[in-house]
Amino acid sequence: MTAFANWLEDNLTLLIDTATARLSQDEALRSEVNESVSAFYDSFLQSIRHKNASILNTILIDWVESRSAPTDTTSTELIAVLSTLKQVMWEHIQVTASSGDVVNHLLASEQLFRESSIFLSRLESENLLSSLRSQLQKAQSRIEQLDKSKSNFIAVAAHELRTPLTLVEGYLGMLSNNPLITGAQDTALLIEGVEGGTKRLREIISDLIDVSLLDLDLMELYFQPVWLRQMLGTMARNVEKTLNQRNLELVIHESTIPAQLTYADQDRLMQAVQKIMMNAIKYTPDGGLIVIKGRELPGFADVSIIDSGIGIAPENLSRIFDTFSALGDVALHSSGKTKFKGGGPGLGLPIAKGIIEAHGGTIWAESDGYDEETYPGCTFHIMIPMRDTPPDDKIATVLKSEITVEDEI
Repeated sequence: MTAFANWLEDNLTLLIDTATARLSQDEALRSEVNESVSAFYDSFLQSIRHKNASILNTILIDWVESRSAPTDTTSTELIAVLSTLKQVMWEHIQVTASSGDVVNHLLASEQLFRESSIFLSRLESENLLSSLRSQLQKAQSRIEQLDKSKSNFIAVAAHELRTPLTLVEGYLGMLSNNPLITGAQDTALLIEGVEGGTKRLREIISDLIDVSLLDLDLMELYFQPVWLRQMLGTMARNVEKTLNQRNLELVIHESTIPAQLTYADQDRLMQAVQKIMMNAIKYTPDGGLIVIKGRELPGFADVSIIDSGIGIAPENLSRIFDTFSALGDVALHSSGKTKFKGGGPGLGLPIAKGIIEAHGGTIWAESDGYDEETYPGCTFHIMIPMRDTPPDDKIATVLKSEITVEDEI
């Protein structure tokens, strides 16, 4: 090894000049290349002399981190540069070394070059992986920014639309309460039609606001005692008019619904259940049946809404909960939202899912498939947490005291 170190020291200048000329085609950059080549061969010599490959590894680390390998071609692979430096050395060993030393010098250099090649390959792989991770993080950050911008736009647009809508509703209320105007039958019908349109518009705007709140994780829930049986009864009364219009039968198996109270945001929870109910109404043909039943599970109530409608294709069972992913015919978009297979913006189920999950529950759908002749139907499972106390302990204390006072009264 000492003989090889002595040969390297004696031929260092020759090695540097030959490698510089081979690696650099640009006279203006040759001095920089020469400096890097000198550093490499000098470190190579010190690694051989001290039997310590880490001395040369320092140069390789610098190549990878600063991309300052001894070449004026930025696209050249670092392993290729290392191979050129090795080739130059081997050529000079065969020409200048004594015949008795050639094999030993080649073996000694091969061992260090092999270790350096492995080390450099690992460095480049780690550097590439780190670079890809950084690019992925930047892309993810950009996607999140775009998604937030989309949600912010929806929220702002919805609020901007709601303000003039409130004025329209106010003036309509004044007109509908004016006997001089409502006395005329035609005028009364016109006012009723406009009121229906503004109500539908307000519902769409409210849905857009709810979507943006859920996307931005800003929806606030106000937990209070809720009895699921009473809540479902109220929901049934809310949709009774629509059921009658479509000649649909609703059956609630009340005895299967847990009787004990839980803590939830009653308005939001009923909003979620009602949206699932309206979905069942929309995709169940006139004269069909919708059934609501439940079962108690450890820590949860599984409320099922079962319809006798057209069902859902297996590939769409997960898609139905994606925002703006309405599966209905776009041509039916302007039709009433409770008309059979009527169109809609595709916000009801995503909002219901967001509200249920915000409560700590989950929701999913089951169906044997889509068929407009056999009507396989669909079942939506709503897993509602059954809580003895609300999530906030302070709220729990206040609510418990209120319930106790009411019981005493």
